[in-house]
Amino acid sequence: MLLQDARDYQILFLSLFLILGLGTRDWTVRPEFIVVTIATCLTTQWVMSALQEWWQRRNSQRSLTSQTTQTEISTSSTPVKKQGRSLRSALITSLGLCLLLRADHASTMALASSLAVLSKFMFQVQGKHFFNPANFGIIAVLMLTQDAWVSPGQWGDEWWYGLLFLGAGGLVLQRVGRWDTSAAFLATYAGLEAYRNFWLGWTWDVYWHRLMSGSLLLFALFMITDPRSIPNARIGRLVWSVAIAAVTFMLRNQFFIPTAVFWALFALSPLTLLIDLIWSAPRFTWSRPAPESGEPLSPTAVEV
Repeated sequence: MLLQDARDYQILFLSLFLILGLGTRDWTVRPEFIVVTIATCLTTQWVMSALQEWWQRRNSQRSLTSQTTQTEISTSSTPVKKQGRSLRSALITSLGLCLLLRADHASTMALASSLAVLSKFMFQVQGKHFFNPANFGIIAVLMLTQDAWVSPGQWGDEWWYGLLFLGAGGLVLQRVGRWDTSAAFLATYAGLEAYRNFWLGWTWDVYWHRLMSGSLLLFALFMITDPRSIPNARIGRLVWSVAIAAVTFMLRNQFFIPTAVFWALFALSPLTLLIDLIWSAPRFTWSRPAPESGEPLSPTAVEV
């Protein structure tokens, strides 16, 4: 049912942000690029999910008894539901790419889209992928092509954009239960920027200008909070978020990299595996937010 899944809210808000950006900002986004991005993400997800289901069914038929196999056949509607839920995630990835990534050629957007979705299937351990798909696609084309870029200042610094993002992001995070990740990241990064601003003797206008970035808020509210690729335990998420904020601060102010947040997330994403080993907790499922400890995982946790 519509709006029963937290991803429905993400799709709704990201779509509205895209329409808002196209309507109120001077974006050079070509409509055909948006179509290519969405179509490539959905197609790649559908193909890879179908291959994964076929492979799992093939292996199960080899190892299970005929009675168990017959039970699986009688519940053949389950893969269809999984496919629908997976396409939601692919659509979110495509909208994130449309909002953040820019390119001169449609082929570059298609490459970013396909690699973003493929990363979920290629880089996973025990069914959990540890790279954020949209972030992986962005970094991949930044490294592999010459015509891709990210424009962190494309939203300007108008305060009402920030309020809109915070309100929409807060609603999604309340349903997903990952508000702590955004709060830790934003608090740490804001604190480091405040210390630097004070140390250099700059006015607070400079400080607020550096924080009121639409791209930064989109990253903090909709990318770093992806519950399927971040640490499972709350303490792990807090440590991970603080580390990303610190690396972002260093890359932006010491190496003057305007896309520092994306590189920081990409570099530290593999640490999710180590953090999950140190602080164990049930994995998040889209059927409900995962508890901190003690409860068994839902069968839907295998969804990619």
